[in-house]
Amino acid sequence: MKSKLALLLPIRCLLFISIFLSIMGISNKDLSNLTYLWSIIVTIVNIFLIILLVILTRIKHSSYLELMNYKKGETKIKDVIIVSIIVIILGMGGMYLSGLIFYQKFPYLAPDMVSPIPLWIAIINIPLLPITTALAEDGLYLGCGVNQINNKYLKIIIPGFFFALQHSFIPLLLDIKFIGYRFFSFLPLTLLLAYIYAKKKNPLPIMIAHAIIDLFTVVTILIFSINPEWYSQLV
Repeated sequence: MKSKLALLLPIRCLLFISIFLSIMGISNKDLSNLTYLWSIIVTIVNIFLIILLVILTRIKHSSYLELMNYKKGETKIKDVIIVSIIVIILGMGGMYLSGLIFYQKFPYLAPDMVSPIPLWIAIINIPLLPITTALAEDGLYLGCGVNQINNKYLKIIIPGFFFALQHSFIPLLLDIKFIGYRFFSFLPLTLLLAYIYAKKKNPLPIMIAHAIIDLFTVVTILIFSINPEWYSQLV
């Protein structure tokens, strides 16, 4: 291991679990009634983690860009398009396949992931969640994970595992089926992203593709936030 930064890999899992449980304790509401908060919580955790990564890299006399091995001018539009297509196909395919396995439905998408939220937050989250998620998640799992682990197999397996695992707690439901569904929805994609990054060492195509697929989700949340009756028909 090149750096202790790799020890941060479980941090998002721990943050999501602790935040949802804290809100449950304060509000006296069941976790199933708090799932709509997931996109808000994710954005807050993203901002916290970006700040943390910036601080930690500065302590090491480095920077976030160096952590990610970003080099200006190396990214080709062709690479962004190819990675974006892979992310969309494998991301959606993984969710559909996992839904078939765990819920015997095809296509299956968890309604909890597109619950309406206050409209003004849904609007703000259109740019905020995709951008901060790409910076925070890829900074953590690729920068602190793939870049900081020496073993050529473990540098893909360990970050890919935690990259997928964090989704099991977004939102937090103490339901093994839901946790399994969320984990296996993303595991093929996160392992592939770790592999691509380990080979190419260029974070930008991955981060852009990551932001694009998250943009689909926040746009869907916005649509249901504008028209909650459409969401009620979905569930």
